[in-house]
Amino acid sequence: MAAPSGNPVPSAPPSYEEAMGFNVNYPHPYPVPGPAQKPDEKGMNPPPHMGQPPPATNPITVQTVYVQQPVRLYDRPVQMCCPSCNQMIVTRLSYDSGALTWLSCGGLCLLGCIAGCCLIPFCIDALKDVDHTCPKCNALIGSYKRL
Repeated sequence: MAAPSGNPVPSAPPSYEEAMGFNVNYPHPYPVPGPAQKPDEKGMNPPPHMGQPPPATNPITVQTVYVQQPVRLYDRPVQMCCPSCNQMIVTRLSYDSGALTWLSCGGLCLLGCIAGCCLIPFCIDALKDVDHTCPKCNALIGSYKRL
């Protein structure tokens, strides 16, 4: 099957580089494994470090951090680690008049207990707010508000 016009028929189409006009002699951006190199499992060899020493192995420092769960404070002592002095303690309680104490006093006044009976809520610890302190360093750890 010869061409009738006398022009020779090309045996293969031009390559992409030839068709687009790229410089065919330009080196590849990635190293191409030669016949002596075997590609690794993924099919490529990692590029060699050119002119750079291998990375130095620095000792790794390990720091252990203990995270304490937040402690819920109620109207009873709590055993915990004090955030101020880092000692295991049982909190010391102190009672202060809070919103519930004053509302109870006002409610008793509205009911007619004005002869001093309205002051009874100030004597009952179950109606007061509770402050938790450390018995060793006297730091305020937290408060429990009734209202």
